[in-house]
Amino acid sequence: MKNHRQFIAILAVTTAIIMPASAIAQTADLRQPEAGALQADIADLQKAQAESAAISEMTVAQEVQRDVLKSLKDVLIAPSTERRIRESRGLPRPRPYTGVPQPEVVDRVAQTSIKTEFTSKTGGPLAPVATIGRNFDGLGNGVAGFTVNSAPPDTHGAVGSTQYVQIVNGSSFAVYSKATGALVMGPASTQSLFAGFGGKCQTANDGDPIVNFDAAAQRWVITQFAVTPSAAPFFECVAVSQTADATGAYNRYAFSYNDFPDYPKFAVHPDAYYFTFNVFNAALTAFVGARACAYDRARMLQGLSATQQCFTLPANGDAGLLPSDPDGSSSVAPGSPNYLLALRTSTSLGLYKFKANFANPALTTFTGPTVIPVAAYTELCSATGTCVRQPSPGGQLDGLGDRMMSRLSYRRYTDGRESLVANHSISTGLRWYEIRNPGAAAPVIFQQGTFAPTGTTRWMGAMAQDKNGNFLVGYSASSRTIRPSLRVAARAPTDAAGTLGVENTLIVGTGVQTGGLSRWGDYSSMTVDPVDNCTFWFTSEYLKANGSFNWNTRIASVKLAGCN
Repeated sequence: MKNHRQFIAILAVTTAIIMPASAIAQTADLRQPEAGALQADIADLQKAQAESAAISEMTVAQEVQRDVLKSLKDVLIAPSTERRIRESRGLPRPRPYTGVPQPEVVDRVAQTSIKTEFTSKTGGPLAPVATIGRNFDGLGNGVAGFTVNSAPPDTHGAVGSTQYVQIVNGSSFAVYSKATGALVMGPASTQSLFAGFGGKCQTANDGDPIVNFDAAAQRWVITQFAVTPSAAPFFECVAVSQTADATGAYNRYAFSYNDFPDYPKFAVHPDAYYFTFNVFNAALTAFVGARACAYDRARMLQGLSATQQCFTLPANGDAGLLPSDPDGSSSVAPGSPNYLLALRTSTSLGLYKFKANFANPALTTFTGPTVIPVAAYTELCSATGTCVRQPSPGGQLDGLGDRMMSRLSYRRYTDGRESLVANHSISTGLRWYEIRNPGAAAPVIFQQGTFAPTGTTRWMGAMAQDKNGNFLVGYSASSRTIRPSLRVAARAPTDAAGTLGVENTLIVGTGVQTGGLSRWGDYSSMTVDPVDNCTFWFTSEYLKANGSFNWNTRIASVKLAGCN
């Protein structure tokens, strides 16, 4: 059933009044009263109200298949070498490109310098010293016998108690030692996780993979969709480890959908595993709407039959929802819903709250959108979707500026405050936000900034928080003279609001993407070690040589000074 309360929205013109004092200096003049601004805000609120009313009734369905895999290491399947062109399905975007560029607006939170004049209130450096620890190649062309058969890699990874697991399109994964970076298992086909399972989960191996570590339960959760052949039913295939060892036993599940569940994302929460999708009709001719589902975590941890509870937003509503995912071993505030965030307009975000109740589904709630004003921006590659420059002979790359970049980082600090940090790609740089206490009646942006210290394009970011309140964002960087490379930038809680510190380079790309292949990403991953709650682990894509279908990936750990 649908049980969503009316949204709460905050007019942009009042934002500076209700923001925390520490944020007012940075944000009070983000939206100067301009002709039509108030009318646009009112229109956005009215649209949000209509979208809230149009959210579907909740649907409840049990998994269609489940079993137990006794030992993953005993059923490993070698990665496929059959080349498949990913992202060639011709799916319309959740917010389709019109071919008409968005007007370029003044970015009032752009950080165009990282010189010494940017100092913290205590007189220290702009950001804590970053120490790069492990820094090694993950899955990629020629590494550990791996052959690239798919593009883009959709690189994802997570850090656990003793291991790091990376997963890519192709569809393959590997397990590494967190202590040494040594390969523990793999490369292996993601099909291995569903060997002997039957149905599409066993045979399709279609990708869009995600891996997460459930720190509270000390379990791995690995998932990919199964959509081949391209006809209903479609499936989300989920494997939940029985221990903290990613090479051991798994509880396996298949959840079914009659429409195409594209771009799956998921997050760990005490009451559920929260999944989001961009849903298309089975014929792949129309966008249906964003969907948010809660899977019964408690029963999946036990290998018992589990249900999913799903809501679908209207096709003209917010898309690309990201569920909030705790950093490290951060606990979630008691009774807190899962927060979901999406880009709404070029001046606002949409915040949703999903609280599953499997014992009494009538008490499940899905509310929103709460409209949160942000500094105006222009979406990266708004006209065509492809505009990121590379040196010759590389072609232009996709910006994926139409959605929030994975993941939506959540941390609850010792003082009780909750913080969400997120990022996306805009025309002037990498835009990031911190929302504090999102469960409040009127959540607002605590701070925001656009990292753009040079003309190099920084995009495809991933962001997280350590236990001291430091942020680290990792991203790709490319220009007419810089081959796509991987970098990170950090900030300390004492730094000037809305600013990041000096960049650190993790790997300098030595190749460019050619052959008419424009997709890059579609996402990267930044997670925090659940043991020390300090060490960040980042993974993403780069190239060692010019070409297509020859990508490599990097896995790196970074620790910031003062976090122990």
